[in-house]
Amino acid sequence: MTDPAKGIVAIIATCVVWGLSPIYYKALAHVPPLEVLSHRALWSFVMFAAILLVQRRLAAMWQVVKSQPMLMIAASVMISANWFIFILSTQIDRSTEASIGYYIYPLLAILLGRVVFGEKLSRIKWIAILLVLAAVVVLTVGLQIVPLVALALAITFAIYGVIKKGIDAGPILTVAGEVALVTPLAVVWLVGVHFAGFQGFQPASGGIFGANLRDTLLLICAGPITSIPLIMFAYGARRVAMATTGIVFYLNPTLQFLVAVLIFAEPFGTVHMIAFPMIWAAVILYSVTALRQDRAARKLAALG
Repeated sequence: MTDPAKGIVAIIATCVVWGLSPIYYKALAHVPPLEVLSHRALWSFVMFAAILLVQRRLAAMWQVVKSQPMLMIAASVMISANWFIFILSTQIDRSTEASIGYYIYPLLAILLGRVVFGEKLSRIKWIAILLVLAAVVVLTVGLQIVPLVALALAITFAIYGVIKKGIDAGPILTVAGEVALVTPLAVVWLVGVHFAGFQGFQPASGGIFGANLRDTLLLICAGPITSIPLIMFAYGARRVAMATTGIVFYLNPTLQFLVAVLIFAEPFGTVHMIAFPMIWAAVILYSVTALRQDRAARKLAALG
C-alpha cells in the first residue's frame, strides 16, 4: 500500500471514531465538562508517555516542546479549546450544531490557507465559502441565535491545523507534547474537583472518578479514544494532500449529524432544512473541485 493510500485509510478511521464519539461523551453528560476535559488530557498523556517510553523517544518529545515552545503552546491551547467545546456541545444538546462546525472547518481551512500561505482559490471554492457563510446567516436569523458552538469548533480546529504545519516534528511527538503541556493544569483541576470543591462552568457534582466502576472506566477510556484518532489523523495528514484530507474529513460531521438527529433526537426544523442543503452544496462544490485539481496534479507529475 502506498503512503497516500495509508494516509487516506488512517483519516477515514479517524473520522469514523470522531463521528461516533458523541455517543461516548453523552454517556458522560452527568460529569462536568472541565472534569471530562481534564481526564481527556491526563489519560491521553499517560498513553502517549507509555508509547514513547517503549520507543525510547520520551526525551525527543520534550526536545520538540523546548525547540518550538510558542507553537506547541498555541497548538495545545487550540486543541484543548476544541475538545472542551465539543464535550460541552453533547451535554447541552447541541451536537447538531457541532456537526455544522466540522462541516465548516475544511472550508475555513481553505480560507486560512489563502490568508496564511497565499494559496490560490478558484471561483468554485469562493462560491462554496459564500454558501457556508450564507448558511450561517440563515441559522443565525432563523434560530435568532449565533451558532457559536459551530463557529468556535471550526475556528479552533482550523487554527490548530495551521499551527501544526509550522511544527517540524513527527505526529506522535507533537501531539504528545501538546497534551503534556496541558496535563499539569488538568491534574491541578482534578485535585481541586476532588478535594476543594471546584465546579467550573456548571454547578454539577464533580469528583466522579472512583465513585463507580462504569464512570471510572469511561473516564480512563478518554485517553485511547482521544489519543489514537489524533495519532492516526496526524499520520494521515502528513501523507495526503490537503484537498483530499478535506474531502474525507466530511465523514466526521456526517456521522455526528446522523447521531444527533437519529440517536439523540435533537430538533431538526425548517431552518435546518434550509441551511444544511446549502452547506452540503458547498461541500459537493469543494470536493469536486479538489478532486479535479488532485487528478490534474497527478497527471502533470506523471508527464514530468
